[in-house]
Amino acid sequence: MATIREGRSDVVLVVDFQNGVVSSAYNRDSVAKNIQEVVDRARESKVPVIWVQQSDAELVEGSAEWGIFSGLSPNAQEHRIQKKYNSCFEDTELDSILSELKATRIILTGAATNWCIRATAYGALDRGYDVTLVGDAHTTGNVPLGIGQEIPAENVIKELNLTMKFLSYPGRANEVVRASSLWF
Repeated sequence: MATIREGRSDVVLVVDFQNGVVSSAYNRDSVAKNIQEVVDRARESKVPVIWVQQSDAELVEGSAEWGIFSGLSPNAQEHRIQKKYNSCFEDTELDSILSELKATRIILTGAATNWCIRATAYGALDRGYDVTLVGDAHTTGNVPLGIGQEIPAENVIKELNLTMKFLSYPGRANEVVRASSLWF
């Protein structure tokens, strides 16, 4: 069983909201606005914000595709993490930064719902963190099934929101909230 984190200390995680990741993402501009609302409210409440960027063959570090989407505004003093895998925890310094910040609850936003958001949510719960998924502040593109069919992005988002609402881990809390109703 995971070590349960005692107390209440929030951190906002903005995952992979990069130009190349969200170029054709469902409802991108609205989701970016909601993420920025969460980030602004976190800053007002002195809640740390951590920005995560994927690097791979399609998202070459330093390229335009790798850059944070222009609708968002990271601050220079906020943590930035580079990753190569779906989960923000795998082979990154995220867990040590969260420990340094004494984080107990991760407020999760970003992209892509079906890959990095899902993997990070499960990774956080597996490591004993509470998780609040901001249901209108994550997105993805349509998911091709390779048989001439695809799953619409809107359905992928709804499915993860529903899953996170009812997922159960002992000693941990998870929830799905709208950006406008998020509390710190």
